Amino acid sequence: MTTVLTIVVAVIVFGVVVLVHEWGHFRAARRCGVHVNEFSIGFGPAIWQHEGKDGTLYSIRLLPLGGYNAMSGYSEEGDAESQPPVKKPKGAPVLPDTIDGKTYPEATTGQRFFIIASGALMNFVLGFVLLIILVCTQDAIATKIIYDFSDNALSQQTGLQKEDEIIAVNGHYCFTANDIIYELQRTPDYRADFTVLRDGKITELPDVQFATSTDENGQTKMILDFTVYGYPKTPKTVLRAAFNNFMYYARAILRSFVDLAVGRVGLNELSGPVGIVSAIGEAVSYGFADVLSLAALITVNLGLFNLLPIPGLDGCKLLFLAIEGVSGHAVPEKLQAVVNGIGILLLLLLMVFVTFQDFTRFV
Repeated sequence: MTTVLTIVVAVIVFGVVVLVHEWGHFRAARRCGVHVNEFSIGFGPAIWQHEGKDGTLYSIRLLPLGGYNAMSGYSEEGDAESQPPVKKPKGAPVLPDTIDGKTYPEATTGQRFFIIASGALMNFVLGFVLLIILVCTQDAIATKIIYDFSDNALSQQTGLQKEDEIIAVNGHYCFTANDIIYELQRTPDYRADFTVLRDGKITELPDVQFATSTDENGQTKMILDFTVYGYPKTPKTVLRAAFNNFMYYARAILRSFVDLAVGRVGLNELSGPVGIVSAIGEAVSYGFADVLSLAALITVNLGLFNLLPIPGLDGCKLLFLAIEGVSGHAVPEKLQAVVNGIGILLLLLLMVFVTFQDFTRFV
């Protein structure tokens, strides 16, 4: 039963995240007057299709690992098939309300930028909404103000005090209590530099130390020896907490990309679809709140990853459009096709690699 539930929840999470991303592209295209030939969730053979009154073919395909909008005059490899981009007439609206059925290359540079960026933007909106729901399920909202310490707390002996509001750890601003934990997990030698608000003044606390414990597997872990206050939920505090949690997720994801780029973590630590399904299964076993938290993390991660200037991703297409907007000349289509083609191939190879890792790790 748990396996069936995990599969159902995984399909829902993947489906909603992909649907929202592609719907963002779709609505932006329609807003800009660009006709969409097909709106598809998934790849491969179609298992359901319906042609709408707007002339768009809506599809659900067999492999639920993505989706696409087949816009008129649009090529994934080079963006524009053959027509040169049409300059916006003087005085024309940037985002027209009418759907006039024009092709993607006929849209202005700004409109095409908006279309490509809207997928990631909708992922961020979904993540924020999920985090609002998540905060609403909590009994109280955790602050960053220290409430109490455990007996003989080493962190209290080396600098921290009750009622300190933790502003930053090791120079990194903390949006939420989770930020504090995240920064301490990245701290070597079980000690860290704190910045706190004490009696209305910013106070620097260098070299705050923490005790450690060793589990049955011989792994040494830091002991978090203090607790923080909670405050009641109101519409204002819920929205603020959801925003802070969004910033916590976004920064943690971006720093993980940096860690990967500089070699702090290796490719062997990446997870693909199998690993994500395994994580969803674990979240299901803990409850609804953990599923919401993981779904928010996945959608924010997808949005940020797509905005990276990596060939084959939306971020690279946005980079090409930014160059076109600044220079007034489009990047040659053949160059775009080569760059994006190589990027897609490398991303597919990476997907195969991490999927193989997932199977060896979890299956």
